[in-house]
Amino acid sequence: MNTPAIRALAAAGLVLSLTGCASQFPADPDGTLERVTGGTLRVGLSPNGNWADMTDGGEASGIEVTLVEEFADTIDAEVVWTEGGEEKLFTDLAAGRLDMVIGGLTDTTPWSEKAAITKPFDQVTTDDGATRKHVMAAAMGENAFLVELERFLGSQESAP
Repeated sequence: MNTPAIRALAAAGLVLSLTGCASQFPADPDGTLERVTGGTLRVGLSPNGNWADMTDGGEASGIEVTLVEEFADTIDAEVVWTEGGEEKLFTDLAAGRLDMVIGGLTDTTPWSEKAAITKPFDQVTTDDGATRKHVMAAAMGENAFLVELERFLGSQESAP
């Protein structure tokens, strides 16, 4: 029974099922965006001059710190900072103990195989004339969170 009505019904079912799938993308397998929205955004901070720093009193400061705090405001999240070296922070990110990592990272970071790297949000020219494009890192596969973060970063004046 391969009638036009059956084919039309099958096509309609396929369209509806694909529409349902499309509403799920981008997705966060671990639910990062949903969890941090109205909750806590856990951020690893690797000190790096004006980009990100932590005072002896535990106060975070820097260009990226300001951006993260402004992003957190847009999703009604409280930021909890964890200071450390990149190796420890990226291990914690991969293990789900952090939601993102900052610290003057550039688009040539060797950590791009271990984390999702944002599109560049700023660029600087070094004394030797090289251009460095700055990025932030999120957990691999948490695409809804990454898209929301990139959307915010792209709306900022410093975006290249």
